[in-house]
Amino acid sequence: MKLYAARIPAAAALAAFLTIPALAGNPTWKIDPAHSSAQFSVRHMEISTVRGQFSKVNGTIIYDDANVSKSSVDVTIDATTVDTREPNRDKDVRGADFLDVEKFPTMSFKSTKVEKVSDGKLKVTGDLTIRGVTKSVVLEVDGPSSPIKDPWGNRRMAASAKTNINRQDFGVKWSQTLDNGGLVVSNEVAITLDVEMIQPAQ
Repeated sequence: MKLYAARIPAAAALAAFLTIPALAGNPTWKIDPAHSSAQFSVRHMEISTVRGQFSKVNGTIIYDDANVSKSSVDVTIDATTVDTREPNRDKDVRGADFLDVEKFPTMSFKSTKVEKVSDGKLKVTGDLTIRGVTKSVVLEVDGPSSPIKDPWGNRRMAASAKTNINRQDFGVKWSQTLDNGGLVVSNEVAITLDVEMIQPAQ
């Protein structure tokens, strides 16, 4: 009985050891919508910055640490969840003059190339689609962070990505000119993605 009892912990330890490489080598991660968001900012009348966010971000990220070029990003953003902390402005942003969410309820980004810039820095080139218009953009990425295990046994890591676009390129054409020649809403839009990724416990 003593010999049998001694073998059980040893066998369990061996099984756990053998599963670690397989788990650590899994390159596929799901975005956790509850802990992810997409933010944007524009200049208002060239004197201030207005910020907003989209609260529903979903997608899949394949991250190959050994060969970053094999990695990929596929993200979908629910455009109807826009929040600028001003209901009337949110209604305008959802409307036909801007995102036209009735016709185009989602925005998406699909990578075409992933490159390592330095430790903890990536450059991700891909196709961004807004209002049904697709243009190539480059995301500057901080991360991903080193994976950790949460209290429920899931593996998690996170990353933050930034880019700038011209909204006119994506068919967001509404514009009003100020007396000084400036714009009520800038054409340049700064975009930030903060994503937390998860691998469920095995």
